Amino acid sequence: MLNRYDRSGLSAGIVHFGVGNFHRSHQAMYLDRLFERGEDLDWAICGVGLLPGDRRMRDALAGQDMTYTLVERRPDGSTGARTIGSIVEYLFGPDDPERVLERLADPATRIVSLTITEGGYNTSDTTGEFDESNPGVRQDLRPGAAPATVFGYVVEGLARRRARGIPPFTVMSCDNLPGNGDVARKAFVAYARLRDPALGDWIDATVAFPNGMVDRITPVTTDADRAFVAQEFAVEDAWPVLCEPFVQWVLEDHFTLGRPAFERVGVQVVADVTPYELMKLRLLNASHQALAYPGYLLGHRLAHEAAADPRLVELLTRYMDEEATPTLRPVPGIDLAAYKRSLLDRFANPYIRDTLARLATDASDRIPKFLLPVAHDRVRLGRSAPMAALVVAGWAVFAADVDEPGAPDRQRAAVAAAVRRQQADPIGFLRDTDLFGDLAERPIFADAFAASYRDIRAGGIAAALAARLGTPAEVR
Repeated sequence: MLNRYDRSGLSAGIVHFGVGNFHRSHQAMYLDRLFERGEDLDWAICGVGLLPGDRRMRDALAGQDMTYTLVERRPDGSTGARTIGSIVEYLFGPDDPERVLERLADPATRIVSLTITEGGYNTSDTTGEFDESNPGVRQDLRPGAAPATVFGYVVEGLARRRARGIPPFTVMSCDNLPGNGDVARKAFVAYARLRDPALGDWIDATVAFPNGMVDRITPVTTDADRAFVAQEFAVEDAWPVLCEPFVQWVLEDHFTLGRPAFERVGVQVVADVTPYELMKLRLLNASHQALAYPGYLLGHRLAHEAAADPRLVELLTRYMDEEATPTLRPVPGIDLAAYKRSLLDRFANPYIRDTLARLATDASDRIPKFLLPVAHDRVRLGRSAPMAALVVAGWAVFAADVDEPGAPDRQRAAVAAAVRRQQADPIGFLRDTDLFGDLAERPIFADAFAASYRDIRAGGIAAALAARLGTPAEVR
């Protein structure tokens, strides 16, 4: 499979931190579509990696001229593949920090985009405040230190542009966060003010941080996937990307130095992203969490297997219809009933082979951002959230009993402490206010959690599901 356009005419206008599978199935794919039209060729991507594991991505892309194979796997078993050529450079920060900084300071760089995970913004889930005590942040703030965090790189890049009279780039978050642009603004401005209050004020006043909602189920690449691409398409790709056919990006039209014509290739460019992001985070992302922990405890290991279990279909349906949907705002142009049905179909796609372990990774980042906002909204109105409470109880048991190397948690010490508290306290797991806010003090949620946890411990997750959903005969 060859590129359908001449890549020699591309030049980088975007620096992207966090070149993983999702970025390559989403933002990079949209740009590839645009370049295929012969448009906006000066908006190609320079990828940047900062973590030790990013060396592998650098080496994989460097060995194949920065291109890779994107394969869509449809529910009927058919596939579609294309070579993506929108990445033209990849820099590994620890090898040459100065080169990355000068790329950020280059006037050609007009957007810096991010997929650094939900926990990468270094902010509290309950207070929203930036964690000044983070060791990486403290190290980066030392005078003369070479940056190691994304905050150190981006803020130093902006500082150089300010000193040289170059207008600031846009910082565009592509992570699954409510108000991801607002979260990014708060985090980067807070870091900058720790370094230099005047610089922080300048960034706050002049840098655009558009909000966006992103969606495409994109599993981790396996050796079996590499073998499939080689056999099916006769392509030896060191790191192909396999994903579902569905893709969506809703983006706020707020940019400092212009942007690619994303709307010409399927991106919804809107004035207010909020209704769309709440819909996606509270329905899709939260439902992934609802699938992961009960599904794993039932013995499933793949998402499509769990999504075929009628008990879990009922759990997801009840959660979405009874708990999440009433907390949503009207979503322009979206039929919510059809959207929810489509989610169940997407989860059940047997050819994606997404793992429950991947969905369970970094639960302490994901559950507070996706699932718990629904619980908080409901309990504030005096309403129950038994399905959400059951999912949290499932997480508590998973955290205590399951040693799954494919599901690490960046806040493992906090989760381990919560597990220890739960051993002596029926709601001990909820008493970490950084994770759960005041839910331990809200009997309407705390009692539901305690009952679900007790039922799981006494009779297993199947018994807890039966107690919440009704007997098997009553499951729709």
